[in-house]
Amino acid sequence: MQVRTVFIFKAIVSLLFGALLLALPEATTAMFGVTLTAGGVLAARLYGASALGHACVTWYARNAGPSDARRAIILGGFVYDAIGFLLGLAAVLAGLTNPLGWLAVLLYLLLAVGFGYFFFR
Repeated sequence: MQVRTVFIFKAIVSLLFGALLLALPEATTAMFGVTLTAGGVLAARLYGASALGHACVTWYARNAGPSDARRAIILGGFVYDAIGFLLGLAAVLAGLTNPLGWLAVLLYLLLAVGFGYFFFR
């Protein structure tokens, strides 16, 4: 596996979920069994905007050679996705989502492992 592969996978996942959450927050979260208040819609859209930012960073960094900047992106991805994994796992185990919530948990785990591998090796 190459860091380029992790960056591309992160960019695609972030683009997909970011665009959906920005454009259709209620419909996107409803797929996971989550209903949003007006404040939740705002938070989902802000998260969508953040995810689109992650998509841009990882897409444009996919061909970057070894550097302090690439290492910082890898660390940021690891921290972000490891925390996302823990929060997603807690939400699923608490019954806050339907079984589709496991998809988010799995995606966060795969990305955290991928970024962690390249940061800690």
